[in-house]
Amino acid sequence: MPGKSGLFKLVSRGANFTIVESLTDKKRTTAHDRDKIGMITDVYIHTTGDKKEVSVIEVFHSIKEKEGGKAVPIDMLKTGADELRAYFAEILPDFDRKRVYPTNMIKVLTWYNLLIDNGITDFLEKELEEVKVKE
Repeated sequence: MPGKSGLFKLVSRGANFTIVESLTDKKRTTAHDRDKIGMITDVYIHTTGDKKEVSVIEVFHSIKEKEGGKAVPIDMLKTGADELRAYFAEILPDFDRKRVYPTNMIKVLTWYNLLIDNGITDFLEKELEEVKVKE
């Protein structure tokens, strides 16, 4: 849906639409087939390593380990590009510095915090199958 980005939980499916609930404000909305919507498990981060891409789920696991299972401090989301790159280098040392922009990093950290705030802490693919991403 235009103007509605973020993370949503799948509530129900119809013939040509999906009912989703925002993880931010818990409001439900309808997403139609024409809307850009995808599974969070299908999001990848570019790397320079052997695996050219790493699942955002793996990145969430690294963040969880670094933060001791807690949310990323809010000041990290408001920091400069150099600090974001340094943080990301700690959780994913071989991220592609040319293709992963600070805005991408902020989005990943924001998503991580949303999941933690909603009690989704194991980051199992099965658990995250219901989480949708709307652009």
